[in-house]
Amino acid sequence: GVWWGCVFTENGQSYDELVWKNLHNDVPSWATGVMNAVAQSWLVIAVSCTIAAIGIITALIRRRWWLAGQIAVFARIKGLLPRPFIINTESPAANSAPSGHTMLAAACAVILLLTVPRAVRALAGVIGVVWAVTVGVSVIYGQWHRPSDVAMSILLVAGLALLALAVTRKSGMDEPGRRVSSVSVQIVGSVLITGGLLLLAYSGYVIWQVVPGLNVSASWAVQGANVSAVVGIAGVAMLAFGLLLALRQITAAPLSRLGLIGAPPAPPKR
Repeated sequence: GVWWGCVFTENGQSYDELVWKNLHNDVPSWATGVMNAVAQSWLVIAVSCTIAAIGIITALIRRRWWLAGQIAVFARIKGLLPRPFIINTESPAANSAPSGHTMLAAACAVILLLTVPRAVRALAGVIGVVWAVTVGVSVIYGQWHRPSDVAMSILLVAGLALLALAVTRKSGMDEPGRRVSSVSVQIVGSVLITGGLLLLAYSGYVIWQVVPGLNVSASWAVQGANVSAVVGIAGVAMLAFGLLLALRQITAAPLSRLGLIGAPPAPPKR
């Protein structure tokens, strides 16, 4: 949906172009330092790889062999989605969706979320949202990518991770005697999902308000477009990691007749 709306429509390409050209000059002064620091390729790669390494080592230590194998699929998702240019643009044609840096940041954060123990799953979800949003906004600020490139990157990673969790095997689950519900996961997951939906609704409303000014790059539409892009990316990240956090808890501690507490019941005796 994002790909079609922002790539194959004139309004979508105009929106992407407007944000790409103006976000750099519309970022608050307190945030420019963070954006300039994160908009360094080596830093994004180093931090992301460190996060992924922690997740992989954790999976191996915890003997989550199936999860360790599923992690390998994230190395195969980088591919360039075609972007036919139907309006005159200044943004480079070479950089299209998905954003490699955003995809790396999101994928490495997802690896951490999938592999850590229950006690720190909620924290891993929050870290994933913060890191993905920071990198995503920074690549727009640095004029490497457009908002739709960033949104599609997060959605592609989240979609693949959700599919992977849907086929989680026993080796990816918590030990039967330790399967318990998690208050932190319930609270943080609910906040992320709800907050993500609200932010996406607000972003969509603002975009609807500025649509009349997109084709002519009206100055009054610039601030609204920039705000909606940042809010929308934050909403996408919150919804994605909220759903991942919830499904990871469900697959790690599947329901039994006793709920999430204790070992699953033994089969009935004949």
